[in-house]
Amino acid sequence: MQFSRANWKRLRLTGDQRNVCYPHSLQFYLEPPSESISLIEFESLAIDRVKLLKAVENLGVSYVKGAEPYQSKLESEIRRLKFSYRENLENEYEPRRKDHISHFILRLAYCQSEDLRRWFIQQEMDLLRFRFSILPKDKIQNFLKDSHLHFEAISDEEKKLREPEILASSPSLSGSKIDWESESVYKIPFADALDLFRGRKVYLESGFAYVPLKDIVAIVLNEFRAKLSKALALTARSLPAVQSDERLQPLLNHLSHSYTGQDYSTQKNAGKISLDQIDSLSTRSFPPCMRQLHKALRENHHLRHGGRMQYGLFLKGIGLTLEQALQFWKQEFVQGKMDPDKFDKGYSYNIRHSFGKEGKRTDYTPFSCMKIILTNPPSQGDYHGCPFRHSDQELLKQKLQSYKISPGGIHQILDLVKGTHYQVACQKYFEMIHNVDDCGFSLSHPNQFFFESQRILSGNKDIRKESIQPETPQPKPGVQKAKDASSALACLNSSLEMDMEGLEDYFSE
Repeated sequence: MQFSRANWKRLRLTGDQRNVCYPHSLQFYLEPPSESISLIEFESLAIDRVKLLKAVENLGVSYVKGAEPYQSKLESEIRRLKFSYRENLENEYEPRRKDHISHFILRLAYCQSEDLRRWFIQQEMDLLRFRFSILPKDKIQNFLKDSHLHFEAISDEEKKLREPEILASSPSLSGSKIDWESESVYKIPFADALDLFRGRKVYLESGFAYVPLKDIVAIVLNEFRAKLSKALALTARSLPAVQSDERLQPLLNHLSHSYTGQDYSTQKNAGKISLDQIDSLSTRSFPPCMRQLHKALRENHHLRHGGRMQYGLFLKGIGLTLEQALQFWKQEFVQGKMDPDKFDKGYSYNIRHSFGKEGKRTDYTPFSCMKIILTNPPSQGDYHGCPFRHSDQELLKQKLQSYKISPGGIHQILDLVKGTHYQVACQKYFEMIHNVDDCGFSLSHPNQFFFESQRILSGNKDIRKESIQPETPQPKPGVQKAKDASSALACLNSSLEMDMEGLEDYFSE
């Protein structure tokens, strides 16, 4: 991809030329973009793609993938962010161009570690699955051909000849005559259908698998995963050349750890909590990461730098003033046999610095979940980090038991942790300690956890279990489905809103 400071005029195409560039609403991203774009557009496209993939992740763990609520909400998000999603729509060149370029930008950001690659591949696969599911049948063959997938639909005669065997071997058809008559069947090399073969869900003959259209998405996704995984590995090898550009390196590093929700650096609630309240608040409204830091501080009367930064900025964000913070930390450290003069000369400067009163006068922002999960992992003797990400399973289980979480709830949380859904696991913990079925928001920040907890405890949000009505379709095992469509989507949109000024502040630091 070329990036030019002086000449970044967009490629101007009209009519059939545009259709040739992007013939479908989905693609395998086989060819990188070659046009020049501005750094501002680079940044804007990347942020929108991150928002889209985070929406895909949040909806995927809240709803059954492929179910009507999941489909409608994801389509709404794609439409809101102005990405391509359907065939035969007018003026689709710009959404498809945006989809193409933004995907390759995020390859640069998310190829840097195994965890980032795994997350990126999973969200891109879910996005492709959705787009493929709404692709018109008459467009599927052309899409497969353009994606270099040489799968041909068999003729009606051949289909009729093998009808009994294919119907008996394909659970997705359910033996329905109506489904069979309208269903296309593809003849695919056996090696490309191993997942279906492993599950005994396909008819094999003479080295070929006969796959109904309903099942071919699994094969398409396997091909896409393999190609994208290889492409990310190649991108990672080429990354040093891109990182040498001082304009791109900070942006790419920031994107992979980006937080796209509310800014909690502003002191809207300054002075609204007292030091006497902190102990009770820690058990009722603190997320586990801050709860364990507070407990360690009270027991040891000291925290290392990583813990002081994570916990200190959180307390600042919930309303502790500079004067209160100085008093709070000094009381604890002096109880730990630290000389008051030593605290005043060393540690108090760092506290004033975090409030923007020393050094560069930067008003530091409380850490988001992504920053805590992905940066500065704790070592022995540290208490910072995310318990769902950085604690072993047995220790996490013991902590949850001490927090009075039910055995069934612990099992649900541990299942989410095994699936690397750390923020969703924390959200499930929130629902359990507050006795709610649907917290009504997508958790992405410790301070968000605190303020939502306070809102429920103060009675401003009535979502108690007694008021929850069952809703179809059934939720996935271990994950409760969101209760209200419009409310859940509004909260999702709120948590995904990233202000461009935030990135400008980031670069100006």
